[in-house]
This record gives sequence, C-alpha cells and structure tokens, in this order.
Amino acid sequence: MRVLLVEDDTIVARGVSLALKAASMIVDISDTGEEALELARLYDYDIIVLDLMLPDMEGYEVVRRLRAARIETPVLILSGLTRPQAKVRGFGMGADDYITKPFDQQELVARIQAIVRRAKGFSQPTLTVGPLTLNLGSREVLVEGRNVHLTGKEYAVLELLTLRKGVVLTKEAFLNHLYGGMDEPEVKIIDVFICKLRKKLAHAGASDLIGTVWGRGYVLRDPSSGARINLASEAPQAAVA
Repeated sequence: MRVLLVEDDTIVARGVSLALKAASMIVDISDTGEEALELARLYDYDIIVLDLMLPDMEGYEVVRRLRAARIETPVLILSGLTRPQAKVRGFGMGADDYITKPFDQQELVARIQAIVRRAKGFSQPTLTVGPLTLNLGSREVLVEGRNVHLTGKEYAVLELLTLRKGVVLTKEAFLNHLYGGMDEPEVKIIDVFICKLRKKLAHAGASDLIGTVWGRGYVLRDPSSGARINLASEAPQAAVA
C-alpha cells in the first residue's frame, strides 16, 4: 500500500511515517500543497493523508483541486482543528475521513486500511478473490484456508494486484509501488516476483489468478467475474487544476 503524507511539521511527519512503515506501507512525504498536487498527479497512491495547515495553501484547497482534476485518490485529513465546522468543510470538499490530533497510531493505520479497502470495492477486513484471501492487517495470505508463506516483496506485489483486481498493471507500476523511485532494480525483477508468486499460489491450489497481458503487464482476475480486465487502467490522470 502506498501513501502520500502531506505534513509540514517534521516531527509529526516522521512519527506518522514510522507508524505507517511499521505497517508495511510505502510512504512519500510532502510539506507543501503544490508539491502534493504534483505528486498525486504523477503517481498512483492508495491514499493521501493530509494536514490542513500547510505553508502555501490550506489542505481544503488541496482536496478541492484534487477533485476538480478528477483525481479520486481517497483523502484522510489529519488535523489539529477539532471544531465540527472544520470536519464538515473537509467532507464537503471531498475528503473521505478526518482524524484530529493527537491521535492513536494504531487507529490511524486501521482507518487507512479501511478507507483503501472500501475504495477498492472490498467491504470486509479481508480481501477475497476466488480461493485467495488477504488480510491487510496481519498480511496473512490464505488459499482455501491454507496459509501461503510469501516474502515481503511477493506480498506487496500480490496486495497491489488484489487491490487493483481486474486492472492491468505495468512492470513500471510495480517498481514504482515497491521502491518509490529509490534504488530501483532492473524491471525484469517483476517477472521474477510474479513467477515465484504463481508457483506458490498454484502449489496452494490457486493456479489461474494472475494473468499476463502481453505488451501491457499483469492482472489479477476474479474467476467469478468472467475474467474481465481494464486495459485503460494505465492512462495518465487528468492534470491538476
């Protein structure tokens, strides 16, 4: 899961970042609204955690411009403003949740997981596709009730595929999600991860979930959905207003 944290207080940003990374999330940090808008336009984040008091603009304006540009990435506002009007305004602009500071880190992680899960069409705490079940909290992977042991990177690849079920993901998208542009290996490493994943899933009884779309990338198909895939998923997002 990849998170954009928009927070100009370095101490708060560090604390939140450490909590999210401890939950195996990849975190990018921005301390201005303009930079956050640019990052949200360029990269496919699962969620944006946004402070309202930024040095160049209010967080409300960030949300407004995101939604005006039809960028639908979920937004969780993390703010010291506790009055009801602040929350109402945030929701009115298009935010998905609002947590006031100080906050419990475990609650923040749980809220993020729930928002992302709902945004991807999963109503339960676990993600289920055919015989495959993922638990975002425990990072447990089951096939027909049997545990499947995955490495950290293998799990991250499978989680991304599951959260974007039916969407074709390029190898570059996997690299960006796994490494965030830092010390990225050769793109062929994704083929290695996918190969190992397929073998482990097949051994557990789920052999046909991950498909290859030649010249495009990989996709996780739901056996019950007729294997419909979204070939337009990698189109660039609309420019930020």
